[in-house]
Amino acid sequence: MGCAIGIDQDAKHVFFHDGRTLKYDTLILAIGASHSYFGNPQFEAFAPGLKTLEDAYKIKERLLLAFERAEKSVNPTESMEHMVFIVIGAGPTGVELAGSIAELKNVTLKKNFRHIDPKQARVILIEGFSEVLPPYPGSLRKRAHQDLVDLGVEVWTDTKVTNIVAHGVETEKGFIQAEAVIWAAGNEASKVLKTLNTELDRQGRVIVTEHLHLFNDTNVFVIGDAAHFKGKNNLPLPAIAPVAIQMGTYLSKYLKKRWKGQKNIPPFKYFDKGMMATIGSYRAVAVSGKLKLKGFIAWIAWLLIHLLYLVSFRNRLIVSIDWILHYLSGRSRPNRVIIKPVEELDQET
Repeated sequence: MGCAIGIDQDAKHVFFHDGRTLKYDTLILAIGASHSYFGNPQFEAFAPGLKTLEDAYKIKERLLLAFERAEKSVNPTESMEHMVFIVIGAGPTGVELAGSIAELKNVTLKKNFRHIDPKQARVILIEGFSEVLPPYPGSLRKRAHQDLVDLGVEVWTDTKVTNIVAHGVETEKGFIQAEAVIWAAGNEASKVLKTLNTELDRQGRVIVTEHLHLFNDTNVFVIGDAAHFKGKNNLPLPAIAPVAIQMGTYLSKYLKKRWKGQKNIPPFKYFDKGMMATIGSYRAVAVSGKLKLKGFIAWIAWLLIHLLYLVSFRNRLIVSIDWILHYLSGRSRPNRVIIKPVEELDQET
């Protein structure tokens, strides 16, 4: 275990933050991507993104603390100011986050407070383009937009963010005061890739060959969000899980064949199974080839696909039972946990 900070291809060494080095024969870089703030790294302190489980806990804690502050406010106006949440970026991640927050205020927390009504909280989704889910077909974009509105989400399209501060967001249309801001607007590759002697694209991803290795080094492979692989129409494959999964599967087979001395190994080919995004309970959109699904059917498809990718039958069974009990009984999710130290909460008050 360790945090890699650089790579020396000539010496075949990986350098770590604690001074250690590790020699390799074959190197596979599957280091994903981080949030891109488009040249404004100061935004991250006020608008965290969602990439890891730790990120998810921190975001959920921000939301729960905002409701707690609203509950203990004696001024109704101040109370409402605490219940404003902004999601920046209306791609699949942003749409799903906005829908989840709407479900949190409408269902999960509806009986948790005495002085406030969580349903009155504002959830604002900001997108610079003219519609949500830009890569999706027009009919699915419109359906997703309407589903968000039905859940109580304010969708602000054609709106560019110019600044983010501790308690709000500055846009071209004015300032919005908000208790919690979440970033879902862009990605950039790891800085470790810059230590490679190879060509990178504008997002910092490594441009790889048809076999997923560097053009100037057949012993270094890059897969997943860190790789720029040209697919149909000479466009790079999207940074989504199916691409990474298929790359990993291909590479394991490719290396076995290469180590056995096999020549003329077929190149990697991505099979596009489509895209899908959920918008709260019972709502989703999905597209696979010419097939377009929306609403409850798309939501069921989303559930089934996620179940199939879980490891082991036991996990699939437990998750299936939990989902069935949750969605059929209508009970709220029991995961309302705040782990912020009491000392920090005392300092805030």
